[in-house]
Amino acid sequence: MAAHGEPAARVVSLDYCADQYVLELLPRASILAVSPDAEQEFAYHRERAAGLPAVRPVAEDVLALRPTLVVRSYGGGPLALAFFERAGIPVVQVPFADDIDGIRRAVTAVAGELGVPERGAAVVADMDARLAAIDAGPGTRTALYLSAGGATSGPGTLVHALLVAAGYRNYESRPGWHSVPLERLVDAEPDVVVASFFGGAAERTAWWSAMRHPVARRHLSGRDTVLLPGALTACGAWFAVDAVEELAEAR
Repeated sequence: MAAHGEPAARVVSLDYCADQYVLELLPRASILAVSPDAEQEFAYHRERAAGLPAVRPVAEDVLALRPTLVVRSYGGGPLALAFFERAGIPVVQVPFADDIDGIRRAVTAVAGELGVPERGAAVVADMDARLAAIDAGPGTRTALYLSAGGATSGPGTLVHALLVAAGYRNYESRPGWHSVPLERLVDAEPDVVVASFFGGAAERTAWWSAMRHPVARRHLSGRDTVLLPGALTACGAWFAVDAVEELAEAR
């Protein structure tokens, strides 16, 4: 890992979630390459990634760059961690975060391993200050999350945590992620529909989704629909506070 007090150098990130941490925490000069998805619309720091070399998360391609550190969330597949460590290249594994406390822990851990603990502490402090400034209210309005792929999100997920932080009650009471049957949408009467990953490539790949049905479109076109950019929830990271602020403002 990085020497104490010094940011890591010659860092390669293998997927767009890892990209966001690297682009936020490290100086640009420390970044050797990012993933091919770093400039996609679902990547929060796509503008910061512009102009940086991109590398496929393939062992041969990464090794050819001679990195001193690899950062990954899922990139390179399940064997990547063991492979790079056998090759003598340390790997920083971005922890999975499904709530705000998990985000705090992830940012703190990754920043420490990248040699920039003070930067991580500043990112967490900014997130916490912005969360503290949000008036969540009594939390009486219900919100139903819908993705372009026809999924909704219940307790135990990051989306649920963000809805609660913004002052909503989650309309979906079942834990985890679920598909949304059209029959359920017919009778659904949430106060707010939170729609994410609609528009652009994410929606085009979900042409088969139930969200294209007129029943779903009726919910999505209502005046109480909040369109949330997918980049705010695609990864469990500090920018989830952007989503909470947007949701709270809509409430």
